[in-house]
Amino acid sequence: MLNHCKLITDTFEIQNDHKVYDFHKCLDFIDYQGKAHYGHTFRINILDIPTIYKLVIYMIKDQNTALKEQIDLSKGILLSGPIGCGKTSIMHLIKPFASPLSDYKIKTCREISFEFAKSGFDAINKYTLKQNYQSRLPGFCFDDLGAEQQIKHFGNDCNVMAEVLISRYEQFVENNSITHLTSNLSASEIEMLYGNRLRSRMRQMFNLISFDKATTDKR
Repeated sequence: MLNHCKLITDTFEIQNDHKVYDFHKCLDFIDYQGKAHYGHTFRINILDIPTIYKLVIYMIKDQNTALKEQIDLSKGILLSGPIGCGKTSIMHLIKPFASPLSDYKIKTCREISFEFAKSGFDAINKYTLKQNYQSRLPGFCFDDLGAEQQIKHFGNDCNVMAEVLISRYEQFVENNSITHLTSNLSASEIEMLYGNRLRSRMRQMFNLISFDKATTDKR
């Protein structure tokens, strides 16, 4: 793949005051940025291209193509796939395609659990409560759901990510606050770890986009 799209502006043209993206150039940009951030061995597996296509369509808010791909632009993304398939790296690499209103920070679920262990419920307020000047919660991608553990804080058990996601679901319903997730868990494993109530909420909050099961470990 030839690396000539070094900037996000190289991936689209302006036509009638609208950005028109070229997906091949988008792949070129992702490949270039991947090598810049993760080393020269980074490459896009041909099996990953359909997944990347859906993610790019979501980020650029291409409504017509999203409809064809059965992607709901009002929901977030749950990106699933085998361990080591590149879920975290691709969520970093597609961030430049998001508009300022759709931007998000990436935070590992383990980090959030450690913050809770240190500071208790105050630590998770920044993920679940909006400020007075905000119309909705800031966007977040919670990375590697399931890798965190239930951690005690002064003797209190708390399924931290379940609390975070249920609270963000309430904000999703109220003001369309968007959340993204990555996970290698199956739907049944999610229900086992977090309960049927959260799994039901997640169906409403997320578009499920998956890497091919045959995708190899890239680490």
